[in-house]
Formats: sequence, C-alpha cells, structure tokens
Amino acid sequence: MTLHEILKAKGSKVHTISPETTLEEATRVLVHHNVGSLLVCDRDLGAGERVLGIITERDIIRFCASGKGALAAFTVADIMTVDVFTGCPEDSVETVMGLMTTRRIRHLPVLSAGRLVGLVSIGDVVKNQLDRLAMENQFMKNYITS
Repeated sequence: MTLHEILKAKGSKVHTISPETTLEEATRVLVHHNVGSLLVCDRDLGAGERVLGIITERDIIRFCASGKGALAAFTVADIMTVDVFTGCPEDSVETVMGLMTTRRIRHLPVLSAGRLVGLVSIGDVVKNQLDRLAMENQFMKNYITS
C-alpha cells in the first residue's frame, strides 16, 4: 500500500495559508476547516504552491502558553516549523509510518515532482493499516471456515 492509494481514498485537498497571516486568523482557519494543521505555502501560478513550513494546533497552543503576546500581533512565519519532512505518492505506508513515529510527525505533506499533491495524517496511516489488517483477518476466517 502506498500514499497514493491513501490519497485516492481520502482525497487530495490540502488547506494552506500564507506566512504573513496572523496567528489569530490561522486559528480561525484551523477551526473553520476542522483540521489540525495548515501548510504554509508560497503561491506561484506557474510553479504551483511551494511548501515553506507547517503550522499546527500544538504550535499555536505552545505560543499561547509562552505569554509572548496576542495572536493578532504575530504571524504564522513567526512560529511555523520550517524543517518539514515530506513524502511522495510512491512511498509505502510502512515506511511513512516508521518516519512519522520516529520523527514524531503527525502531518506529512505529499509532493510529486516538487508539487504539493496531498497531506496524510498519522490517523490516515493508522486507519489504512487497521483496514488492511481487518481485511486479512476476514480472509483468514473465511479460509479456515471453508
């Protein structure tokens, strides 16, 4: 199983935000779309979206706890993670699961030829593995009872 197959099942919609957006607005966008992360992108009509970083609910919570100031006074660029690990559609689910576990990554952008084609969460990866195991389990039950 590959990331391509996960994206085919879940869709390739990715919510993005610009680095100049305030943290207050980023919070609204997260809530509006009911997502846990936003990819921070530079939009180029010719080249597509270039991933600059990622901002998550946890990033915003940590910022709030730091007491540095109001969300409206800071931008996404001030707190985003810039060292973003990415995957490609051909990556196996097992490889991605290992990467996400060892690096403690909850959201992984998927790029194809440098272009953003989707985003998978650790929940997507776990669901895929559970579905696969359930199917194998059912196959084995059918084999034993027949």
